[in-house]
Amino acid sequence: MDETILTSNPPLRAQWVHKGVQSTVPIIGDHKRHILYGTMSLRGGLILHDTPDCNQDEFQIHLRLIRSYWRGWKVVLFLDRASSHTADDSVLLAQDLGIQLRWLPVACPKLNPMDHLWRHIKRDVLANHASESLEESVFQVYEYLQSIGSAGWMRKAGLFSETFWLREYCRLT
Repeated sequence: MDETILTSNPPLRAQWVHKGVQSTVPIIGDHKRHILYGTMSLRGGLILHDTPDCNQDEFQIHLRLIRSYWRGWKVVLFLDRASSHTADDSVLLAQDLGIQLRWLPVACPKLNPMDHLWRHIKRDVLANHASESLEESVFQVYEYLQSIGSAGWMRKAGLFSETFWLREYCRLT
């Protein structure tokens, strides 16, 4: 489980134009941001929820989504130590919902598959072209993830890697 921030101005890493032609770089001029919460099952499920806020209330909404979607499953979330994750109310809600929380080491994003997926999306899907609106960027993320399907997002997240640290504990197809 992890969240990421999308902004009105996506990262501009490269833009190709013909020699002698001035490149146009649209800048929306606002400072809007949108948060995408995501949780990936090691068997191919993906739960996303987007919101303008990143706080413990939104994290708790995401916990409830996880439990409603994966009813009856034993759920173990691997999380960073963000304050919304470690808040007493969040930890208690997770316990009440039967969701186990496991804390990843500090400053180790490479251990979180969702972090790999977010990095790929920002680098290869959203970078280098500005959308008309932030909502359009969010829509592009949903559309892209739907187009590549579960095998695609699992591959982009590194779950099929020979060095994936949870490989021996899950049945990856």
